[in-house]
Amino acid sequence: MPKVALYNVSGQQVGDIELTDAVFGVKVNKHVLHESVKNYLANQRQGTQSAKTRSEVRGGGRKPWRQKGTGRARQGSIRSPQWTGGGVVFAPKPRDYRYTLPKKVRRLAMKSALSSKVLNDEIVVLDEFKMENPKTKDMANILKNLNSTKKALIVMAEKDENIMKSAKNIPGVETTLINSLNVYDVLKYDTFIITKDAVTKVEEVYA
Repeated sequence: MPKVALYNVSGQQVGDIELTDAVFGVKVNKHVLHESVKNYLANQRQGTQSAKTRSEVRGGGRKPWRQKGTGRARQGSIRSPQWTGGGVVFAPKPRDYRYTLPKKVRRLAMKSALSSKVLNDEIVVLDEFKMENPKTKDMANILKNLNSTKKALIVMAEKDENIMKSAKNIPGVETTLINSLNVYDVLKYDTFIITKDAVTKVEEVYA
C-alpha cells in the first residue's frame, strides 16, 4: 500500500496515511487517460457553430453570364463557394459532440490519474480542513504552508462554502467535491489537495 504524509493546515506533518492499492497504486494507463480527457473535452463542446452553404446564402438565383462565348469561365451562381460572399463547402452545422466511455474505462482512468499523483508526489492529504470565515488571505496562507505555489485542486468530502469562497479569487486554485471529480481536473492541476474524509469516500467508490 502506498503511504503518504498526513498534514494539517499549518503544513505540519501529523502522521501518515496508507492508501488503497486498488485506487492509488494501480499501473498508470496513459492510453486510457488520453481517451478520458478527450471524452471530457468533447462533452464540454457546445456544438453551436454554424455557417451557410450555397443553398442558404441570399441571392445568386440568376446565372451571372451566358454559358458560352464570353471567354470567361462558366458560372452558374454568384453564391458558389469560389465567389466572395458565396456559401461554405461542407459548412459546419450545430451538432452534439457528446459520447460515453465504458464504465470500466472510466474507472480505470480515474484510478490511473490518482495513482499518477501519488507516483509524482503531487498529492497532499489533510487530516482536517475547515475555515471559520471565507477569507482569501487565509486560504493563500494555507496553500503557502502546504508548498502549493502552482495550480492546486482542493477536493472535499462535503460542500463547505467558506473554503469554496476563500479559494474562488485565487488564480489557478479550484475546489470540487468527490461526486464532481473528473480525470481532466486531476491531471490539470499540479497539486492534488484532498482531505482524509474525502480519501475514504474515494476508496469506497473506486476500490
